[in-house]
Amino acid sequence: MKASVLREKSMEELKDEEDKIREELFKLNLRRGLEQLDNPKRIKMLKKDLARILTLRNEKIRAGESV
Repeated sequence: MKASVLREKSMEELKDEEDKIREELFKLNLRRGLEQLDNPKRIKMLKKDLARILTLRNEKIRAGESV
């Protein structure tokens, strides 16, 4: 997901997106331990998306947007 798309979202939408990504990462990490994944690069992509979301949330908090 691109940062420009994420910048347009509200804090609540970013929080929802973060929750979805964390849940998917959890499920993928469980599956990785039990079986071979179809797309192991998906974990890396999700981690990067999560980092982007957290960075943008921090930027918005510092800019004064309410949580």
